[in-house]
Amino acid sequence: MWCLELLLTLLLIVNDASCQWNVWVPRDISAMTNSCVVIPCTFMYPSGIRPYRGIHGIWYFGQPYPQLFPPVVFKSRTDVVHESYKGRTKLLGDLHQRNCTLLINNIGTEHSGRYYFRADLGGANMYTFPDFAELKVLDQPNIDVPEEIVSDESLELTCYAPDNCPDLTPEIQWMYTDYLPDPEFSSDYLEESNTAVLSNTLTFTPRPMHNGQLLGCRVYYPNTTLVYERLISLDIKYAPRSVWVNVSSEVMEGSSVMLHCEVDSNPPPRISWMFGDQELLWDTASNISLSLDDVTPAQEGLYTCIGDNGYGMMNTSLYLAVKYPPREPLVNDSMTVLEGTSLALHCSTQGSPAPTLTWLKDGELVGTITADELSVLEIMEITPQGDGQYRCLAENEHGRASSSLNITVEYAPVLLEESKCTVVREGVQCVCMATGNPEPTIEFYLPDLNITINETDGRYNFYTHTDGHTSTGMIKLREKGERVDNGGPAVNVHCSIYNMYGRESILLELQQEKKYMMAVIVGTIGGVAVIAFIIAAVRYVGHNNKKENGNPRQDVVLENPALYYSAVKKDKQNLRKKVGEDGDYQPVGSMAGLERQELNYAALEFIGARPREGASGRGDDGSNYTEIKAK
Repeated sequence: MWCLELLLTLLLIVNDASCQWNVWVPRDISAMTNSCVVIPCTFMYPSGIRPYRGIHGIWYFGQPYPQLFPPVVFKSRTDVVHESYKGRTKLLGDLHQRNCTLLINNIGTEHSGRYYFRADLGGANMYTFPDFAELKVLDQPNIDVPEEIVSDESLELTCYAPDNCPDLTPEIQWMYTDYLPDPEFSSDYLEESNTAVLSNTLTFTPRPMHNGQLLGCRVYYPNTTLVYERLISLDIKYAPRSVWVNVSSEVMEGSSVMLHCEVDSNPPPRISWMFGDQELLWDTASNISLSLDDVTPAQEGLYTCIGDNGYGMMNTSLYLAVKYPPREPLVNDSMTVLEGTSLALHCSTQGSPAPTLTWLKDGELVGTITADELSVLEIMEITPQGDGQYRCLAENEHGRASSSLNITVEYAPVLLEESKCTVVREGVQCVCMATGNPEPTIEFYLPDLNITINETDGRYNFYTHTDGHTSTGMIKLREKGERVDNGGPAVNVHCSIYNMYGRESILLELQQEKKYMMAVIVGTIGGVAVIAFIIAAVRYVGHNNKKENGNPRQDVVLENPALYYSAVKKDKQNLRKKVGEDGDYQPVGSMAGLERQELNYAALEFIGARPREGASGRGDDGSNYTEIKAK
């Protein structure tokens, strides 16, 4: 038996001459509940002592001092033991051979503790050894788990079962290993300090997926009902293997948004939300949420969630797009340019999505429509028609905005087609019209008289008017051409127009002169014809009245027979005639005479049948007459 072999070995090394009170027991020993345990024990006493009445021994539980009355586990003189040890203990060793080995059967967890041995050699030769054996009664096997299990690194887990019961030999099995990648098993038997331990080692390489998985070790004794199990949950340390964040999203300016991040790692990582190089929020947890309120376009960009737990680092990003209507565009300042200048009008704005930019001039589309935040309108060699308001309109699905500028084009004077001299009733009227910027100044020059007419000269009814960039000058010559020294007609009129960019002088042609004279002649002839027709009609009616008066049927009265005729009024400028007091026609005189003449209109009233009061109704011969009155 292994205990006896141990005792013999110990006895061989004992030196009786120098031996003192001494004991040897295992410092730690273990057993499974409801099984048994053998506590090996060897003691020594001084060689000068001669035991009489034999050698006796006592095992105490808890403490070595008898005066404190510790529980008695075993006593060789009597069977008086503590209640919890009755029928459970047996001395396996021979005290005379200095072997104090103890067997405890059917032990429970309450029997865990320190055990002391006391030798009694009779008389005063009694001694309680201070050394003790620490018994651990287990209700489940031990599993040796490393303090740190790291993913992708080989792992060894060892399950231990004590083998200190001579009649029972344990066996070990691992449970829940089917999901493990290529598990390996190995058994070992360890004997130390006269205690024995059976072990079984499981070897495999864990993955992050194994974190939290259960593993079990089962210890059982064949041919018994004694079965012991222990389960452990694998705590696999691994770097972040996934970082989940919201998908990239679009939000309206002024709204709120929540950015959420979850990190799969063990241990939990330090999670931080980054916006560019700026850390917005961090926490040690498995997830974290970043709340953004009243979002502005400045907060648009890439947001990154970083997870770091000391075993590794991982990050994932999302893009937050902030939608907003176009801002008021920035355009060039209003400007004044010279005709022929080339321009580049810039319009820039911001909006999301990118707005369309449209250039309008005085409300009309010019240029092209650009879907961008910058538009350039190029105007090559601008003309006076390019003068006006230019507006840049920015639009997207969320709104619109616009900005305007004014372009003023300066240019040399340009004579307009309306410039001419025409014959009018008063004489000759000359009009000169020109456009330019600045507004042109107008002067008239009569080369035959060597006279310059402008605003400071009032001799020729000079009139000037400005409307926008158009200037109008007009003079009236009292005669059809002022007289020069040699008596010849003078209708040569020059118009001079000028501003800071140029000067131009042209001869104004006398237009519509023949047409005007023809209108005077035709008008005069027409007027004479109308008067003649009226006189003939009066005489014809008078003649008929005389015939009616000679008719014996004078009792016939015509009610309301009066007929009123009025001469058609003609325009003074077209008619050019005058009826004298005696009814004769005057020829058309000079233009100066026409200016002072007025046309009198004649009205003819025919009176028939009954004479009016206050008027002579009959002539000397008793006939009716017609009175012509000048109205």
